[in-house]
Amino acid sequence: MDVLLTIGDFSKMTYLSVKALRHYHDVGLLEPVAIDPSSGYRHYAVSQVSTAQAIRRFRDLDMPLEQIRAVLDAPDPESRNEAILTHLRHMQEQLTRTQTSIASLQALLEQAPAVADVVFRRLPPLTALAIDGRVGLPDAAAWLDVAFAELHETLDRAGLTAAGPEGGLYPEPFFETEAGDVVAFLPVTPSPGLTAPGGRVRVAEIEAGDHAVMVHHGPFADLDQTYGALGTVVAEQGVGVPGPIREHYFEDHAEVCWPVDLTRPAPPPNLSQLLPPSENKRDKLAGGPPG
Repeated sequence: MDVLLTIGDFSKMTYLSVKALRHYHDVGLLEPVAIDPSSGYRHYAVSQVSTAQAIRRFRDLDMPLEQIRAVLDAPDPESRNEAILTHLRHMQEQLTRTQTSIASLQALLEQAPAVADVVFRRLPPLTALAIDGRVGLPDAAAWLDVAFAELHETLDRAGLTAAGPEGGLYPEPFFETEAGDVVAFLPVTPSPGLTAPGGRVRVAEIEAGDHAVMVHHGPFADLDQTYGALGTVVAEQGVGVPGPIREHYFEDHAEVCWPVDLTRPAPPPNLSQLLPPSENKRDKLAGGPPG
């Protein structure tokens, strides 16, 4: 027969506090083998010590309780190991994001602010294959990856050729409330027989408009600096107008395009020259397409 332990002794043997053990009991993660009906005291078995120690180590790795439950309830070693590996992959991704944020913050603190290289351009209208989605700000990069893959698959299946770089339209609520109706688009050559391929993909007409444009080089984590510099110039010039921010994605850089009204007072001469045309390349910025 397994030896019974008081909750205090069990706590000492597992390095789990009494409070934590009571909580794990309440949520059904680690239940005592016996409860005194008169006093309500919990008693644990010696055979539960190793399980409790494993739980403590999983919690040290910030594994959510539901994932720990999945590990403990796994029907076989393969399922158990997959649950653990899933969490370890999540931790690695989180570590990568943390390291990127640290490097970005260090650069922000150590580097002198660069002069914003902003130009004004009238963006022509575009015919494009497009996918719309209600997207949260933290989920935008992953959503764009899936959307662009689907757009290129549709493009190839239809025998079409891309007529420009991938792009995204980001409405004001996307920034103000961290969720908005984002449009991922891939320009194509207009033709009389061009119709919606079906599914999520549609044929969209992207309107022409005047924009202040700034090129972004570097990781996605620093994209806010480009937005800040570009927005500062637009505000100082007093030419900003409501409308979605437009982004274009190239192999080694991105363009951020802020809608403006160029009928207002003209910008200084050094800001009015046009950007040279860019090649149509896939976005390979660190961290994926921005959002």
